[in-house]
Parts: sequence; C-alpha cells; structure tokens
Amino acid sequence: MEKIVESFELYGKEYRLETGELAKQATGAVLVTCGETTVLVTAVVSKQEKDYDFFPLTVDFMEKMYSVGRIPGGYLKREAKPSDKGTLTARMIDRPIRPGFPDGYKNEVHVVATTFVCDGQNPPDTICVAGASAALLVGGAPFDGPAACVRIGRNVETGEFIVNPTYAEQETSDLELTIAGTADYISMVEAGAHEISEEDMLAAMTFGQEAIAAFCEKQSAFLAKVNPTPMDYTIHAADPCIAERVTPYFDEMSAALKDADKLARMGKVEELKNRVKETEFSEEERAAWASDIAAELKKLEKKAMRRMIIETGERADGRAPEEVRPLHIVPGYLPRVHGCGLFQRGQTQVMSVCTLGMLNEWQRLDTIDPAEGKRYMHQYNFPPYCTGETGRMGAPKRREIGHGALAERALLPVLPSEDEFPYAIRVVSEVLESNGSSSMASTCGSTLALMDAGVPIKAPVSGVAMGLIKEGDDVVILTDIQGIEDFLGDMDFKVCGTENGITALQMDNKAKGLSVDILARALKQAHEGRAFILNAMLAEIDAPREQMRETAPRIETIKIPVDKIRDVIGSGGKVVRGIQEETGASIDIQEDGTIHVGATDGTSMEAAKAMILGIVKEPEVGEVYEGEVVGIKDFGAFVKLTPGKDGLLHISRVANGRVGKVEDVLNLGDVVKVEVLEVDAKTGKISLDRLDKPDAPEGSAPASRRERDDRPRGEKRERGDRPRPGQGSRTPRRRHEV
Repeated sequence: MEKIVESFELYGKEYRLETGELAKQATGAVLVTCGETTVLVTAVVSKQEKDYDFFPLTVDFMEKMYSVGRIPGGYLKREAKPSDKGTLTARMIDRPIRPGFPDGYKNEVHVVATTFVCDGQNPPDTICVAGASAALLVGGAPFDGPAACVRIGRNVETGEFIVNPTYAEQETSDLELTIAGTADYISMVEAGAHEISEEDMLAAMTFGQEAIAAFCEKQSAFLAKVNPTPMDYTIHAADPCIAERVTPYFDEMSAALKDADKLARMGKVEELKNRVKETEFSEEERAAWASDIAAELKKLEKKAMRRMIIETGERADGRAPEEVRPLHIVPGYLPRVHGCGLFQRGQTQVMSVCTLGMLNEWQRLDTIDPAEGKRYMHQYNFPPYCTGETGRMGAPKRREIGHGALAERALLPVLPSEDEFPYAIRVVSEVLESNGSSSMASTCGSTLALMDAGVPIKAPVSGVAMGLIKEGDDVVILTDIQGIEDFLGDMDFKVCGTENGITALQMDNKAKGLSVDILARALKQAHEGRAFILNAMLAEIDAPREQMRETAPRIETIKIPVDKIRDVIGSGGKVVRGIQEETGASIDIQEDGTIHVGATDGTSMEAAKAMILGIVKEPEVGEVYEGEVVGIKDFGAFVKLTPGKDGLLHISRVANGRVGKVEDVLNLGDVVKVEVLEVDAKTGKISLDRLDKPDAPEGSAPASRRERDDRPRGEKRERGDRPRPGQGSRTPRRRHEV
C-alpha cells in the first residue's frame, strides 16, 4: 500500500492520520498526530477463531520515555510495567472499541498504541481511540466504526467548551470530560469536575457527541482514500438444538434469580445450570459443545433477569428501580489509624483507611505525563475473598487501578490546598465484600475516612452506580446496581458528587441506542440516589473532626529567608538531620523558604521549630542568651548563641576582677548567661558580656612584667637565647569566624 495521509484542522488544533509506510505486517497500522504528539496504533486480528465464551480483545498502551526526551528511572533504564496512567489509557481505548465488534466474534484482536513523540502540550490518550478505530478499519476488521474520543474542557472565565484542551488549557478548566463513541451513540464517558451541575454536565456531553461526529467524519474521509478490503470472517453459531433444550427452563431460571442474597442466588443459578447440562446433554455433547452450552445458559439468565425488570419493575433482590440497598456506615471503625470509615451497601462492603504524612512523602511519577507527582493518593484493592473465591494476589489489576483512579478523581476537588493543610494524603480502600458498585462504596468510605482523620474537606462526596435495561423502546434505569445487573445489563454509569454538583463520573455502555435523553434521566435519578446516601453518611459524621487522632502527625509551617536555607540544611544535610535525630520530628524544606515541621507530639514539634528558628535568628544588641562555651582562646571565650551563631566573650568580661587565663573561670562545655553588647555591621561579629559574673579567683591575676622575666634589670640576653623563628616566637592567631 502506498502512503496515504489525511491532514485536517478541527476546533483550533491540527490533526493527521497516516498509513501505508510503518508496521505493514500488522492487519492495520495508523500513525495519528495532534500538534507534534505522535502515536503509532497497530491492530492485529488472528486468523483462527478461539473457543471462548467472550470476545478476546487486548489493548496495550506503550509509554516510551524517549517520546519526551527522558531516560527511564530505575536500575534497568528501560520501560517496565505500565504506569497507572498508561493502564488507564489502555482501558480508555478498550472500552469504546469493544462494543463495535459483532456478538459472537471470537477471533483474537490485539491493539497496541506506541507513543513516538509527546510534545508536552497535547495529551496522547484521546487520539489513540481514533488511531485504533482507523487501524482496525484500514485492516478490514469487522468493526462498527469509525469511532473517536474527545476530551472536553471548559474555560472558567468565558464558560466556553474546549475540545482536546492542551495541558495548559486544562489547568484553567473546571471540567475534564472524556467521551467516546461513534457519530450515532456514546459508548464511554469519564469525567472529573469541580462540583458542576447535572445540566452543565449534560450540555458538555451533548457538545462532546457533536465533536465525536466531526472526528468520525474526518476519519471516514481518510478511509475513503484507503479504500480497505473487508476481511472475510464468520460469526460463531451454536447448534440450534442447544437453545431448544435450554429455553424450557426459563421459568425455573426466573425463580432462581429472585433471591436478595448473592451467594445463595448464585448457588441456585449454578445448580440449575448444572442440572440442565446433566439432563439435556450427553457426556459427548457436553465435551463438544462446552462453551456453546455455557453461552446459551448465560443468555437464558440474562433474558430472565431483563424480562423481570422490564415487565414487572422488580429486581432480583426485590427492590424497585430507584431503590438503594440497606446502608451500614461506621466512621472511625479502627483504632490508631489516622482515619477510617466502613461503608456497606447491601452485600458490598469497603473499609477505607486514611494516612497522613509529610509533603515530601508525595508520590513521584516517572511517566510521559508532565505531572511530576501527586499529593493525594487513592488505592483500591479487590482481593479474591471479597467475592467468596480463591485466587492469586499480586500487583493491582487494571480494574483495581481504574476504580482507584475514579475514587481519587471524585475526591480531589474537595481536598484542601497545601497551604490550608500541608499533608500528603493516602487513602486505601479494601473491598471486603462485593456485589456491585464497590468503586462507589470506596468513594463513600474514603469520604468517611478523610472526615474521621480531620482533613478539612470542602464538602462530603457520595457516589452511586446506575444501570440500564433497554429492550427496544422499553427503558428502565436502575439505581445502585448489583453485580448481576452490571454483568447482564446495558450500562454501568457511576456518578459521584457533593450536594452542590458532580465531581466525577464514569460510564461504560453496551447498548448502541444510548441517547443523551437517557443520560439526562440517568443523571437526574443518580442525583436523588447520591443525596439519599449522603444524608445517611452525614447522620453518622456531619463534618470533619476538629481534632486529629493522637497517632497522626501534627504539621506546622514556618517561613525563613531563602538565603538561610543552606544554614538549616547544613553541609550534606548534616544540620537538618541532626535536628531530626535529636527531636524525632520530620522536616520538609521547600525552595521558597517554607518549612513544614511534623511530629506526633507537641514537645518534638516545638523543639524542632525552636532549633530551626534559632539557626536563622540574627542576634540583636540587648538580647540575653544562655549558651555553651564552644571555644577558648587567650583573649576570651566563644559562646554558642544559636546553632549558627557564636559570640565573643572577651577575657575582661568573664569575671569581676582581672583574670590571667580564661580557663581559670570557664571550661569548654560550660553554659553561661550572656548579653549581646555589639554586632559589627560589616563583619557580623558579636561581642558579649557575661551576666552574673563570678569574682576572679585568687592567684588568677595576670603576672607582672618582672614576674614574667626574673632576670636582673640591665642583664643582656645572649644572642643564642633569642628565640629562632618558629621556636617560641609568637604564632599569628587564626581568625575565628563568628
């Protein structure tokens, strides 16, 4: 294929689609560019059909550090496992692509997006969806495209929507809405916002759908130039007799589904499925049609659940569509931790635990994203036992990273600034039981944990997951979906927010007929569900604790002149380490002279602060100090006033009366009370006077000249008695820096 290029401008930014030159052995490959950000997206479709009961699509997003002109950190100096942002980007590509393949298609599909160039202005993630769509269609895959993805921002001052904002434009935006789909329907939504209304969010979605259509039109023009040849493919079709044997068990399946207890319901359904297999199919048929029988039984379960809701309005656990499951909320469940909250909704239970730390404990990021790190970290864990299963535990999976990111995004807008609350904050949500909507339970539990820890959040956040059952023109929207409604339903729409507005949302859609009108209904119903849950939370804890727990660090902030920073740090960090070791406090020093001092007890805090302030303090005339004698010379003693300042106590001021040697009155390590007499404006040298002087001891007066030289007056010193240079001659004094 010859090189084919489509360049275009949309919404003030330049884009480019290119194929025919790179990665020609892939089924399809497209180089997609926005500004100078360039990503190669390849798609490979296997030749053989797999015997799976699901569509085997894999998406990988490869963050290459050379794309931003950096060498990877770490020992190996090579890109290793994907960062959290890379994992989230792979999920973002997967979710709008997956619904575009026909039901029953079982050939493996692998999409790889490799960042070649990231210009630091235009993010690479959204253009990857268009690249994946174009690569699949260039290769003739059976994909219902074109599909595209856009990010919508909003200028705070003008209120205008921005399509695919640059990193700089995102900084001044109160909305970050990522929306994907085709010209006809929306398949994926991700959003973070600063408490915006449902009406404004809906307007942004409507605008985003229009922008998607514009990008799909440009992609169609590119594909017209390519004129791809559709590949031959087959949709797996099971033997019709399987459905004929399974369908008669519809009523029994409907009865088995009507149980509010998840494990009991699953047991009944599984028992029915096993009975159908044993009764209706021979051993040879079970071996030959294993995946087809499993798929048909799944269809039976799905049909029974959906018809129950459409025809009767009753759900598997007996709830009405708008009803929220019973709530159990306990803030402060655990001792000693800095903050925690137990949140349970039905059979979904999450324990969120908040830990506070110094700002220098923030998470540093080694990614292609311009962000260097983050101060707030939310992590979500989903162990096998939470669903009553066994399994291997290890690194977090894509789902865990995605759910943690959603809860983190939901709470970010309400966190206090560093100036208001100078702490690094980590919240971990442990899913203890799961029957749907665990990410929303972790959001609610984390709000409880933050409030229990005394974090002065601007407003509490609650979240709820909405579902959809759509059969033709019949549509039922479900509040607080459980696992079976997510698995067999058409939509998983999670909405988080405060009393004032939305802070985050996420939607995955399986129904191609999802319209903006349905989304509007879902948002309205979600608002009611969120409000119900929030009121229940506030009944248990109505505001952040006024006092943090005793185990939490107390952090105070002080400001010092920038030119004093090196004095506090010391050579190689010696001074600041010494303060930390002596007091037990933690110290974080910023480049602008801001110092955060943290400790779990007030004594350590005050001691560390006093030592820091003592270092930067400039002694003034008339001030009184109690200092240690740190040096003794013939002419006096040097007294330590502050960790960085010494003063000279002249020999004439160490005692009442004449003193022959300083050591007759003072020794190294003695602590004396002194007053500042003079500070030399040019040199900074400090002269001191001793308060409460003792009397000079007897015999301490300096010897007379005659006593110093007992030779008879007039006697000449022999030439050989004169001291030679270096032998008894006076050694020049070394200047003592004060």
